[in-house]
Amino acid sequence: MEKIKVIIADDSDFVRGGMKIILDVDEDFEVIGCAANGKDAIEIAKKTPPDVFLMDIQMPEMDGIEATKYIVENNLGKVLILTTFDDDELVQNALHSGAKGYLIKNHTPEHLKQMIKSVYNGTGVMEETILENLAKNTGVRSGGFCEEGYTLRELDIIKAVAEGLSNKEIANRLFITEGTVKNYITSILAKENLSHRTALAVYYLTGKKQK
Repeated sequence: MEKIKVIIADDSDFVRGGMKIILDVDEDFEVIGCAANGKDAIEIAKKTPPDVFLMDIQMPEMDGIEATKYIVENNLGKVLILTTFDDDELVQNALHSGAKGYLIKNHTPEHLKQMIKSVYNGTGVMEETILENLAKNTGVRSGGFCEEGYTLRELDIIKAVAEGLSNKEIANRLFITEGTVKNYITSILAKENLSHRTALAVYYLTGKKQK
């Protein structure tokens, strides 16, 4: 397996250094650069494109939301947003920018690495705590998500995605293959005109659709 190339963007020296140490000791990852703001992260990526950005939301000069929007529009890599418990409004704004994952900063090393691998492999991820906060603060499915037009199996899969389950976990729960789960999710995303499963989870839980 090729190493997953990562750029870390956070205005905290402590956070950047800690994550770099965690990833440097794992042969599956290569940290190709660290930046204290979104602008510097983009400049690093233009010289050496990463697979995944670890992107803090609140940074000077260029914040994570603005940087993510530029990164996605210019196809510079996939973005895993780093957030705190009280960043709900900013997370909602970040959904517009095209980030593929949202990670609470008080993560364990193994959780950090698993989230990066999920984003790298094309799976949008959002921690359950963030989803719960979004649902609580916006009103759970306040008339926005419509279950009409979906089969019971499709609804089971949507609910499982909203719980943060992986394709493998959904397959085990519903006694179907991972390929079948993937096909269902692809169909559901197309039906709702959504780009990734994280947006689907947020739409189901909050009734707000973010592409």
